[in-house]
Amino acid sequence: MVLKHNRKAWDQQVDNGNTWTIPVDEKQVSEARKGNLQIFLTPSIPVPPDWFPPLRQAKILCLASGGGQQGPLLAAAGADVTVFDCSSRQLQRDREVAERDNLKLETIQGDMRDLNAFESETFDLIIHPVSNTFIPDVRLVWREAYRVLKGDACLLSGFDNPICHLFDEKEYEKGNLVVKNKIPHSDAKTLPEDEISRRCEQGIPLEFGHTLDDQIGGQIAFGFVITGFYEDKYGGTDLLSNYIASFIATKALKKG
Repeated sequence: MVLKHNRKAWDQQVDNGNTWTIPVDEKQVSEARKGNLQIFLTPSIPVPPDWFPPLRQAKILCLASGGGQQGPLLAAAGADVTVFDCSSRQLQRDREVAERDNLKLETIQGDMRDLNAFESETFDLIIHPVSNTFIPDVRLVWREAYRVLKGDACLLSGFDNPICHLFDEKEYEKGNLVVKNKIPHSDAKTLPEDEISRRCEQGIPLEFGHTLDDQIGGQIAFGFVITGFYEDKYGGTDLLSNYIASFIATKALKKG
């Protein structure tokens, strides 16, 4: 139910103009071709340049990363890119940029928890921007990512701080931080059926608040070594950003 709901919701988010569905422009692609690459795992801070391996001819999986953003820029930098996402509309964004800017990349539709489309030890790098908020079982993502990466390859991930899911949504919209939910949190389990139906009709994804034990500890449990970390904020008028960084990015190495 969750996958079907969120696939439909993200298709609709393209029409709604969600930030993560707006493709990069020609200038950004041109800069990437020159080696000036800005990739985002979280809303506002770009990935540090020293987090990337040599990109030319590197096999890269952009995991749950449709939207015409990370994939086209990595392809412009010379990488062999596969974009994997549950939303056909998000993948169409990547194909649109590739056609516009004469880039070569592959798009595959699927569930980020199931990477059976790929053999073990296929990729030199996985880019996984904020997206596992939309699945209930994040440890399956880390297991599959570890399997399809080559030895000494990296997983670069962005995810939200579980504190984002503590608060009452209606009060939050009024500017009030009222604690309501427990972590881990599941919209699918706590929302009434009529609210889930409303969100389905309006293209609003179901979300899940994962513990840091699952987000960070889960990577370590499957064999990754965390070698990089930073925090980020929504910024702008976001209420929680006034108090705490609400996003996390990690660089995780698969030891060969």
